[in-house]
Amino acid sequence: MNTLTDSLQLAARLVVDADARLLAIVGLSLRVSLTACAIGALFGLLLGSWLAVARFPSHRVLVWAVNTLLALPSVVVGLLVYLLLSRSGPLGSWGLLFTPTAMVIAQSILVVPLIAALSRRLVLDGLTEGGEQLRSLGAGPFTAALLMLLHLRLGVLTVLLTAFGRAIAEVGAVMIVGGNIDGFTRVMTTTIALETSKGDLPLALALGLVLLAVVGLIQLLAARLPGRARLLPQQVWA
Repeated sequence: MNTLTDSLQLAARLVVDADARLLAIVGLSLRVSLTACAIGALFGLLLGSWLAVARFPSHRVLVWAVNTLLALPSVVVGLLVYLLLSRSGPLGSWGLLFTPTAMVIAQSILVVPLIAALSRRLVLDGLTEGGEQLRSLGAGPFTAALLMLLHLRLGVLTVLLTAFGRAIAEVGAVMIVGGNIDGFTRVMTTTIALETSKGDLPLALALGLVLLAVVGLIQLLAARLPGRARLLPQQVWA
């Protein structure tokens, strides 16, 4: 395969024909990232809500730490999870290294700070407008924060879509803890990296097209939500 045109034609054929190998890789990618986002949502939304209303001496330090973790490189997360799950690590007896479960754990750790930081800002903005009404009805601070998340559910959905986009486009952590094993832990991003290095451009391009389509769909959905969260990066740190 010597030309980009030929590779693109073969890649398009793989997508149109619903190649079995392609579908298996895409399916695993979606399962891993969706599971990671579900777990991340559970912990991230609770943490973000709590940070929005909690007040204690080291509160600002904890908020700073969560916001700093937004820029945590995925390879560092992969390394930490690898050390935990390796045979000599504290969780090595569980036998999770180089499995999809290890990939879910790594991606969950990646998205929790993102969900927590954005949901905290979302709750703070919501409580500024409607917090007094909730408190007048007898809701405690944390209960009011959780109720505000329910009220701002479209904004929360935007946060979760953003987290899913972060998870499914991630490559470093899942390659370290998943091992990129063919037919078992090979997802879209790791396969693109491997097949490109091998010179198998059609499969890499086909997966790249699918990945772009998925990320583009996520951004389209987030942009069209009527109650979407309008969070600028600098607002997260406030």
